[in-house]
Amino acid sequence: MADRPLRLFGIEIGTRMTVIRLRDGSLLLHSPVLCDDETRGALDALGPVRFVLAPNKVHHFFVAPWKGAYPAATLLAAPGLREKRPEIPFDEVLDGAPPEAFRNCVEIELFRGASWINEIVLFHVPSRTLVLTDLAMNFHSAQNLLTAVWQRLFDVRDRFGPTRFVRLLIRDRGAARKSLERILAWDFERVTVTHGEVLEAGGRAALRDAYAWL
Repeated sequence: MADRPLRLFGIEIGTRMTVIRLRDGSLLLHSPVLCDDETRGALDALGPVRFVLAPNKVHHFFVAPWKGAYPAATLLAAPGLREKRPEIPFDEVLDGAPPEAFRNCVEIELFRGASWINEIVLFHVPSRTLVLTDLAMNFHSAQNLLTAVWQRLFDVRDRFGPTRFVRLLIRDRGAARKSLERILAWDFERVTVTHGEVLEAGGRAALRDAYAWL
């Protein structure tokens, strides 16, 4: 994982890229951070970058430079993102079955019922790790008062789960429940989130509790 600062309108929400090594030793970058020499050097020491994933319709800020840095990598988009950002050179839309290279390593689920974000959820089977983007956050501290107020207002302070805003975006609860059921059928323990702290244990129970309102 690569953690980086990210400030929006004075609110420090931070961001995290999760790097998955596939069975062939190549790398999948989930929600990439800024493409700089230090990060590229660390990745090159791990293996060749084969896939770069923009996992929902919001997390696309840094993906294009990674395609420039690794032109042979496949740039994957969440459904609807190619239409939203046609200037980004996406190679494929990830909405159904995972690529063959993911087999026996990474499962995917398009979380339905929230078309405004269309988040792709990943499950890394070998490490029993669920990889989320905006469907859950996990904050236990704040760098400034404005950030603390935002966490309270959006109901994500000292609490693993979706923000109030994301809950409002889930318009089709039936579709969302079906996606949640498929995700909870996976045998995961750890949950990485893009904003906040990684949940190292108890992930399935925590996700079930966070979405009990569905």
